[in-house]
Amino acid sequence: MTRRWGFLMTWPGSVAVALAGALLAALMCGLAEGAHAGLVTGLILAPVGALTVFAAAHARRRPRLRGQIGMTAALAAIPLVAIVALFVLVMFVSPRDGLVAAFAAAYAGLVAGLAGRLAVEPVLADVDVLSAALRAVGAGERMPAVPEGGDELAELGADVRAMAERLQAGEDARRHLVAAVSHDLRTPLTSLRLLAEAVGDEVVDAETRQRYLEQLPVHVRALSALIDDLFELSRIEAGDIAWSMGRVELDDLVSETVDLMRVVAEHRAVSVRAEIPASLAAVTGNPEKLQRVLFNLIQNAIRHTTADGSVVVRAAPAAGGGGAVQVEVADTGAGIEAAERARVFEPFFRGGEGSSRTADGAGLGLAVARAIVEAHGGRIWLADAEEGTRIRFTLPAAA
Repeated sequence: MTRRWGFLMTWPGSVAVALAGALLAALMCGLAEGAHAGLVTGLILAPVGALTVFAAAHARRRPRLRGQIGMTAALAAIPLVAIVALFVLVMFVSPRDGLVAAFAAAYAGLVAGLAGRLAVEPVLADVDVLSAALRAVGAGERMPAVPEGGDELAELGADVRAMAERLQAGEDARRHLVAAVSHDLRTPLTSLRLLAEAVGDEVVDAETRQRYLEQLPVHVRALSALIDDLFELSRIEAGDIAWSMGRVELDDLVSETVDLMRVVAEHRAVSVRAEIPASLAAVTGNPEKLQRVLFNLIQNAIRHTTADGSVVVRAAPAAGGGGAVQVEVADTGAGIEAAERARVFEPFFRGGEGSSRTADGAGLGLAVARAIVEAHGGRIWLADAEEGTRIRFTLPAAA
């Protein structure tokens, strides 16, 4: 529809419409009053209409909206007066009748201009409010005054308010991220500095120095893991994904990952096992990234499971078909509080003030897992569980 009427919205198209309207009026007048009357009507209406439309097209180029509206009001009144005056002159109307007609036309133009001004003034006021709101948002205001009501400008104002709220949320998230990163970087860096100073100053005995030297790699690995998670998360969120995708045998990948995590689990007196059917379909993905998801989920489950508990990794075709495979990591820990369930995949969210939760980790494992799963075209969620925690995710099955 826009393409069909696009020409008519241009000034050449509008001039063509004005000329066509003058021709139609001339034909109708000619049929009613004769050929001479029709010719005079066409000769008067056509140039006035064409010139008015042409002037209106150039009025749109005025820099201020109020100037455009004032010009439009004038262009609505002046042609009316001109047409009446020309008809009075050409048709040899008596001076008295011509004067009355001219005054009537001028009054009609004045009323039209005033009515148009009154009609658009509220619109102009709303435009001013919107302009001020946008300037306020640019200056940092996040709750600007916007037009109220149900018209298009009010809807635009609601969009401006929503944009400001999103900007505020983004700023809050950025501040939280900077604070969380600073906190989590400070801990291993402080430990490394203190250990290095103690070893370098030789203020401790040989046995303690050796123990400090053995602790240094632990903090280095923690720092390296945090930085790796930050880079991974930022790259995925920025769309910087250059992974090679291929066919991945998920049963082999899960079994391998569980075997690698068994040492960590046994150190915490937690059992970990895999329950994978032999006929499980392969998935499409990057094996290294998918193994990282499994590592993060299993490590998180082990960390939040008390001694003598268990962690089970299961996989099966996703419910409802659709060519997807579902993986579940379930633990027998204390579970997650209802108030925290919606935030478990947020970066740096730890939660769990109870004894089952520890201070280990930076709170990035689940956020990285979600980013990787979603980048593979799957989804990840926290499933209901009678005991402990169950995290499930889906992956597209290989073709």
